[in-house]
Amino acid sequence: MNKQDLITIVAEAGDLPKAKAGDVLDAVFEAITKSLRKKQDVRLVGFGTFSTSKRKAATGRNPRTGEEIEIPATTTVRFKAGKGLKDAVN
Repeated sequence: MNKQDLITIVAEAGDLPKAKAGDVLDAVFEAITKSLRKKQDVRLVGFGTFSTSKRKAATGRNPRTGEEIEIPATTTVRFKAGKGLKDAVN
């Protein structure tokens, strides 16, 4: 499923035009992104939790040359599925 498929499903379920459903999905994604930028968790009961995690800097190797490279510290996004989503899939 891609974003257009999701827009179509939301439009049909909410009896909305596709353009409005696309705006709604964009607003939801933007709200999640803004919260994660502020290091706040996003908990959707029954679905799951989006959170951020820090990954430490490390030293790695270039597989082609074997040269050591520095991998900078980064912030990553994590998702933990909720019970409702797990039950629906299983």
